[in-house]
Amino acid sequence: MNCPTPEPDGLFGGRLVLRQPARGHRVGTDAVLLAAAAPPLAEGLIVDVGAGVGAVGLALAQRNPGASIALLEKNPAAAALARDNVALNALEARARVVEADLFDAAVRKAEGLAESAQLAATNPPFLTASEARRSPDSDRAMAHVLDEGGVAKWLRASLAILRPGGILVAIHRADALDALLPALSGRIGDLRIFPIFPREGEKAVRVVLRGRKGSKAPLSLLPGLVLHKPDGGFTPLAEAIHREGRPLFAD
Repeated sequence: MNCPTPEPDGLFGGRLVLRQPARGHRVGTDAVLLAAAAPPLAEGLIVDVGAGVGAVGLALAQRNPGASIALLEKNPAAAALARDNVALNALEARARVVEADLFDAAVRKAEGLAESAQLAATNPPFLTASEARRSPDSDRAMAHVLDEGGVAKWLRASLAILRPGGILVAIHRADALDALLPALSGRIGDLRIFPIFPREGEKAVRVVLRGRKGSKAPLSLLPGLVLHKPDGGFTPLAEAIHREGRPLFAD
C-alpha cells in the first residue's frame, strides 16, 4: 500500500478524518452510501466487514454513540491506517481494529465476532478472480478481487457475525444482483434493494441491500437514488448524503 497522505482527508463536511493511501484504493461514494444505509442503533456491536481504513465503521461510530465498533480487516497496511483513524477521531473507547481474515471462523469466535453483532456493514470486493486480471499491486488486488467462493462466500461469512435478528447492509455492483440474492435466500428477510443510478434515465451501477437475519418478511425494491445532475454535480439528496450524512432509508 502506498504511504498515507501527509494530512488526513475529511468526510461528511470534515466531521470524519481519515488517513489513507495517496494513490490506489481510496474511500469514495460506495463507502458513503453504505454508511448511509445503516439504521440508527442505541447500543450493541457494529462490525465493518472488510473495513479498509475504517471509513464506514468510524462514520457509524460517530452516528451511534451508544454502540461499539469492530473494524475487521485482513490487509496489514490498511489495518494500520484504520488504527490511526480510530485515534484521529478519538474513538478508542468504542472502536477497535480486528486484523484477521473474515473466513477464519476460529478467529471470529476468539474475537467475539460469532453471532454477536447487531449490525454488519460490508462493501465486498467487486470482482472474482475469473472476472478480472489481478492487479500487480497486492493491496489493490485484495481490495477489489475475491478468490474462490466469490461474493456468496463473503456474504455468508458476514451473516455468521450477526446475532439472530441482526441487520446486514451491503453495497455491490448492480449487475451482480443475480449472485447476491441466492447467497442471502433463506438466511435473511425484510430485504430492501435500493438501486443507485449515475444519472436520471441511466441504468443502475450499484445496489444497496439491507435485511434482517432470520426474518421471513418479504423483499422490497425501492425507488433508489440518482447521484448526479446533467452538469455532473451531485443531486440535492446525494449532496446531503455526502456532506451531512443523511440516511438512505426512512427509519
